Amino acid sequence: MTQVDFYHLQKQSLEEALPKLLEKAYSTGKHIKIKIGTEERVEFINSLLWTFEDQSFLPHGSKKDGFAEEQPIWLSSTDDNPNGAAFLFLVDGALVGLDKATEYERIFNMFDGNVQVAVEQARAFWKDCKAANFELRYWQQDDAGKWKQAA
Repeated sequence: MTQVDFYHLQKQSLEEALPKLLEKAYSTGKHIKIKIGTEERVEFINSLLWTFEDQSFLPHGSKKDGFAEEQPIWLSSTDDNPNGAAFLFLVDGALVGLDKATEYERIFNMFDGNVQVAVEQARAFWKDCKAANFELRYWQQDDAGKWKQAA
C-alpha cells in the first residue's frame, strides 16, 4: 500500500527543507523521483542540490544530465520514472494521479502553507488518497524547524 506523507511548509522554504528530507530518504538506499511543477524549476532545484551544503552529497540528475536509469535521485516535471524510484517527492505544485501514485511505496507531498492554492491542492489530494485507502501522514514543523507528525 502506498504511504503518502504531507509536509506542510510553514517555518522553512522548500529550498531549505527539501535537501534535508532527501538526505533521510536517500539514506534508505531507495531510488527517488522528484516531480517538480515546472521545467524551469527542475534546473533550479538541480543546481540547489549540488550547492545546498558543503559537507553533503546527494547524487542526482535531470534530463539535462542524462543517464536517468543510473541516477539515485531523478528530477523531472513529468510523470516518467526512468530510475525505478520507490519514493516520489511532489514539490512546487506538482501533481500525480492515483493510478501513477500506486507505483510508489511512499510519496512526500511538500506544500507551502503560506500559499492558499497550495493548501487547497494538498487538501484535495488528501481526500483523493484517503478515498483510495492510502496510508496518510501529516507533518508540521515545530519552532525549531524539526518535523513532527500531527495526530
